[in-house]
Amino acid sequence: MRLLLLAIIMITSSFVSKAQHILPLRDQARIINEITGERLEQVLPNLMKRENIQMWVLICREYNEDPVIKTMLPASWLSARRRTILVFYYNPTTGEYKKYAVARYNVGKHILSAWNPEEEPNQWKALTKIIEKHQPNHIAINYSTHYGHADGLSLTDYKELLEHLPKPLQSKLVSGEKLSVGWLESRTEKELQYYTQLVHITHQIIREGFSEQVIMPGITTTDDMVWWFREKIRGLGLETWFQPSVAVQRRDNSNQEQERSFANRPKEEVIQRGDLIHVDIGIQYLRLNTDIQQHAYLLLPGEKEPPTELQNAFRVSNRLQDILTQQFAVGVTGNQILRNALEQAKKEGITASIYSHPLGMHGHAAGPTIGLWDQQGGVPGSGDYPVYPNTAYSIELNTSSFLPSWKKQVRIMLEEDGFFDGKTFHYLGGRQKKLWTIPALSNELE
Repeated sequence: MRLLLLAIIMITSSFVSKAQHILPLRDQARIINEITGERLEQVLPNLMKRENIQMWVLICREYNEDPVIKTMLPASWLSARRRTILVFYYNPTTGEYKKYAVARYNVGKHILSAWNPEEEPNQWKALTKIIEKHQPNHIAINYSTHYGHADGLSLTDYKELLEHLPKPLQSKLVSGEKLSVGWLESRTEKELQYYTQLVHITHQIIREGFSEQVIMPGITTTDDMVWWFREKIRGLGLETWFQPSVAVQRRDNSNQEQERSFANRPKEEVIQRGDLIHVDIGIQYLRLNTDIQQHAYLLLPGEKEPPTELQNAFRVSNRLQDILTQQFAVGVTGNQILRNALEQAKKEGITASIYSHPLGMHGHAAGPTIGLWDQQGGVPGSGDYPVYPNTAYSIELNTSSFLPSWKKQVRIMLEEDGFFDGKTFHYLGGRQKKLWTIPALSNELE
């Protein structure tokens, strides 16, 4: 029965796939390379100027790639090759900007090889010659306490670098943390065009999953839904960066999902009419990631809409979203945003929890952390990082509201992806502003 159910689900939903316009891999590769080239030419030199770093050296070996280097490789490279060393030099006085690959190969069209092993067999000496030629004020290398994304230099490569680098140049070594974070968090106009599409696709996948074509009350389980989402995403030629989760809240006091710690995955439940269901999914496309949580309500026989008290609880979480996004401003830290938003929520009588994060080339991306579910007093390190323009975020949070008819609290957990341009925050592809219903209502889509 379970296999038959899943087969029916995939067949009845296949028509939606055709409307979601996922590009063929060849076209995806072309776009990735175009975006990477644009970022290397425009974003990176501006970051080096902002951070007053004249040289950035990134080093890794095949299958042990620095997270930053992976975002700079051409789309046809699925890993680095042998030892790959990238060097970027920017002189703010002259405007000179150079990109070097101290490697046997050109790294795509934008970073050309600057090492001839026949003339200089020692790769480290070739690197040293480039550094000595430019005499930079600082040499940034990728080590970081607070960001794994910026901590990509291995101990072995660091030791070998020191063995070959003259003492005067060693004194110029500094952390590349701010360059790494800036590179990873900065979004270009071209990236935004595709990001909006990616969010729309994620929304469409959720809406398709939260439908009577997929969910059969009394038969379909939350684990069925988890694997439906996995199969759906894979069938579209996309990947998910984490295992989706589907959870149920209901009137039954034996169901205590609203009290579950986020350290534990939800237990498997058979989905019933009258349930409030929740999904958390994120997909990857063109080296960008989404992270979205939405809710749906299964109408009871005779119901024309979700119960008013449940709709009111949903609106409370929408209000918390507004409170949070209104705190965004250039230079404000993640911890300041968190504190200000929670203080305003408390004034309005909202029982709130905020755990929002940057979004981009990683799901839990580099940038200012705005709370963690178990750290509502602020996050040392990444929470102290300031907000910059042209950055994307996953607005992730929940509110708890008491429902008299349920005689217990209900937790509305929402997560939507948005962009801060330096002045205003807006959602990429919109946000859920009312509960989806199963079956769908004719006036559900606005």
